[in-house]
Amino acid sequence: MKALFIAGIAATTVLAGCATTGQVAPQYVNPTTYQNYDCNTLQSEVTRVTKLVEQTQNQQIGLSSTGVGIGITGGRHGIYPTISLGMGSGSSQRATKQNTLSRLYGEHDAMIVTARQKGCAFAQDIKIYGENP
Repeated sequence: MKALFIAGIAATTVLAGCATTGQVAPQYVNPTTYQNYDCNTLQSEVTRVTKLVEQTQNQQIGLSSTGVGIGITGGRHGIYPTISLGMGSGSSQRATKQNTLSRLYGEHDAMIVTARQKGCAFAQDIKIYGENP
């Protein structure tokens, strides 16, 4: 009975750790990277990165065998409950997608900051991460 209680707590802890908010924060990219770009080049690069973000967000992640399996096994000392955790390839694909989005968001924000410093008209109404609307 005690083993079932511990198994239940372990499963609850694992499942609670899998919950995510879906928010991806941008990586820091130094705006001076884009200092030599003019306004037209910055605008075309922002457009290119925005398209890449949309493509990455629309990528489908395949089904994976994840989850918790609960069973019973027997041995010399009796019958015991078992718990198996499946960590499929979907988790690594999700992590790769989030890392890519984080990098693209960082590049986008750095380009907007540089464009604002240069006084480019297109960048005045574009919000970056963490700005109030």
